[in-house]
Amino acid sequence: ICPGPFPLIESMILSIKCKRGCQYTSQMTDLVYSERDLVRSLKEYIREEESKLSKIKSWAEKMEAVTSKSTSDPEGYLAHPVNAYKLVKRLNTEWLELENLVLQDTTNDFIANLTIQRQFFPTEEDETGAAKALMRLQDTYKLDPETISKGVLPGTKYRSSLTVDDCFGMGKTAYNDGDYYHTVLWMQQALKQHEEGEESSITKAEILDYLSYAVFQLGDLHRAMELTRRLVSLDSTHERAGSNLRYFEKLLAKERMETLLNKTSARTEPVMQGGVYERPSDYLPEREIYEGLCRGEGVKMTPRRQKRLFCRYHDGNRNPHLLIAPFKEEDEWDSPHIVRYYDVMSDEEIEKIKELAKPKLARATVRDPKTGVLTVASYRVSKSSWLEEYDDPIVAKVNHRMQHITGLTVKTAELLQVANYGLGGQYEPHFDFSRKDEPDAFKRLGTGNRVATFLNYMSDVEAGGATVFPDFGAAIWPRKGTAVFWYNLFRSGEGDYRTRHAACPVLVGCKWVSNKWFHERGNEFLRPCGRTEVD
Repeated sequence: ICPGPFPLIESMILSIKCKRGCQYTSQMTDLVYSERDLVRSLKEYIREEESKLSKIKSWAEKMEAVTSKSTSDPEGYLAHPVNAYKLVKRLNTEWLELENLVLQDTTNDFIANLTIQRQFFPTEEDETGAAKALMRLQDTYKLDPETISKGVLPGTKYRSSLTVDDCFGMGKTAYNDGDYYHTVLWMQQALKQHEEGEESSITKAEILDYLSYAVFQLGDLHRAMELTRRLVSLDSTHERAGSNLRYFEKLLAKERMETLLNKTSARTEPVMQGGVYERPSDYLPEREIYEGLCRGEGVKMTPRRQKRLFCRYHDGNRNPHLLIAPFKEEDEWDSPHIVRYYDVMSDEEIEKIKELAKPKLARATVRDPKTGVLTVASYRVSKSSWLEEYDDPIVAKVNHRMQHITGLTVKTAELLQVANYGLGGQYEPHFDFSRKDEPDAFKRLGTGNRVATFLNYMSDVEAGGATVFPDFGAAIWPRKGTAVFWYNLFRSGEGDYRTRHAACPVLVGCKWVSNKWFHERGNEFLRPCGRTEVD
């Protein structure tokens, strides 16, 4: 009888063991599969790390080649506007992408150094400005996107090109600014290079997405539909493309109905020239004349006028400082009279002035005509600084030299302004003097209006960078060491509106100038009034 219960107890114990054993075995089985998944994810991590290291290595090799070229001749390298744009783009965008790539791993000395250095890198605003500068050059000098993309520019020592991604970035910058004209130009170039087989991280669908909408914004409904259909054929799940296509078809059907009913459509087809949409007009009335002069077109230097221009030695009306060593003076224009002086500044003086100015360079400003306060403006793109005589004896020496040449006093003149025009740097048509509708422009100075301008050219410019006068069709090209001078006011104190002038964008090279603005006060007897209002 006694053994009877043992099988039951044993059965219970076995049952417990089985239950516990089965539960334990089940957990272990899960862990086995978990370990297998860990190994798989480890291998994926290794592949990602190897891919990342391969990308970093490739980037390092590419940058080594670029920096080897750029550091051998920085000024020559940066003289090419595409090099300047790509440097800004690399430091603002591509190095950040590399930083994010490296940051996926543990932080090391490189990341610490990069993080510290990044505070000095160009910003998003800088990259946008660089892209707009290339577009400014494109418009002013009538360069098509392919010319810029291939880097085929006059006077360049280095060849540099834009990739599909670069062209796409240019188009995207224009798009974000509501500039659909340039969006189309650059997205078309990106698409062309993409279809030619160039490698890119940007897909054709992404390009077509921007291009089709920009074309629609320019009013070309039929082409917008064609491009959108191409986009849908590449990506049938693209929601915006499908929605846009239906909207375009609806507009087209409405137009057809209006045509059948002999109604005039409210939409006008965009004007195209040579397969390119017509550039929209902007706020500057003399845009075409100004840009034509920058290209050397439309200069009104006739043979008759040329006969009235002479060269001479200038001693400043027998100024004692110039009697022994007068300056060579050449007429650049007869009326208004513009003259150029040669050997005004030596190379040593120029380098010293640049050295003094560089630490102080900041975005150039213009004087607000209503308040007289200096402020930045989109039509003036350069960096400038102001030098005082106590900064260095060279500054005082240059100031006094300008006084001797002009016969005007520097005591009431503005400080010596030094300006640097880099990538696409320009100053659109403007007056140096204040007009009657802006009487307070120089009120804070208390020295009256700007009577004259003395402009020193401190560098040669390989291409572009002329000083042009749209009113009478003059173009004056920079020559290092020379200076040009003109009066902004007639002897009566009335403004000479013909002196409206501009600094053309620098196409290739780097432009350095310095200028002195002489004011009315203190010059009443040095340049007395004339007999008439326009003397």
